[in-house]
Amino acid sequence: MEILDQGKGELFVDPDPDKLRGFFRGKNRKLIDKCMTLKDAVDKFVNNGDYLGIGGFGANRTPIAACHEILRQGKKNLGFAGHTATHDMQILSAGEAYDRIDVAYVVGLEARGLSSCSRKYLESGKVKITEWTNYSLTVRLQAAAMGVPYLPARNIMGTDTFNYSAAKMAECPFTGKKLALLPALSPDVSFIHVHEADMYGNARFKGIATSDIDLAKASKRLIITCERLISNDEIRRDPSSTKIPYFLVDAVCEVPYGAYPGTMPYEYFSDEEHIKEWMSTEKDPDAFKEFLDRNIYNVKDNDGYIMENGGLKKMQKLRRKEFLFKEED
Repeated sequence: MEILDQGKGELFVDPDPDKLRGFFRGKNRKLIDKCMTLKDAVDKFVNNGDYLGIGGFGANRTPIAACHEILRQGKKNLGFAGHTATHDMQILSAGEAYDRIDVAYVVGLEARGLSSCSRKYLESGKVKITEWTNYSLTVRLQAAAMGVPYLPARNIMGTDTFNYSAAKMAECPFTGKKLALLPALSPDVSFIHVHEADMYGNARFKGIATSDIDLAKASKRLIITCERLISNDEIRRDPSSTKIPYFLVDAVCEVPYGAYPGTMPYEYFSDEEHIKEWMSTEKDPDAFKEFLDRNIYNVKDNDGYIMENGGLKKMQKLRRKEFLFKEED
């Protein structure tokens, strides 16, 4: 196949599907209890230098508790897939946890504005950056999930995004049309937050999936954080509701309110006051250091973080807000 053009961005993950299959062959597919604390899961499965994937969409169903724990344990030199990344990217930037990133939607927190912390870190020169689009990263995850080294697409060609990506352009052998070849992306470790999971890792979630199902299939190691544990009998009563099967999962961590301060569909709404505090405080280095200490570094776990920010009373308020919005719809 003749390569007509290629981007000048660095490719951070080897797209060879046979190497990925070799890794998967060594994974344990037995029905075993995978429950552990989030602290233990991060300690066991996240290594300095790993490439990290984060599930959810924007500030919806995002594993924020996992991002906090990565900072508490001082994980460094991570790669990061900036795919619809908002508050998760803001947290990882605050801890300078990553040193290379595939960027699509980053820095912005949607209608809330831009994160000065994230932008400052990307502009610091400490981070290698390769550009993509959200769709491009979706296709890359899909390629890894399918076990192929790349997938063709008809986007990003003729743009600066292509020029700063690691994609290649080639001529279709069937039609002669130009296509962008998007290399497979398989994170070393990923986190996905769900509504329910059993002890084996069978996971259910509501609302949009975005790329989470492909992310689950593409990731070498997968940690599920869930709002609540349910029995395997309940999973078997309604197997069609299982979105992520147990054999993809390495750890299950019950973390109620694990997406806070973001939204967990049909559970609780986002804490806009707290996110606004983040956005404001991060502009002052001294105030921001105190803020991070109070909310992340000096609390034991996500329970401590929730208590620091209003506890159960606040979460009940956000739950009512989510249901009221649903009723109004």
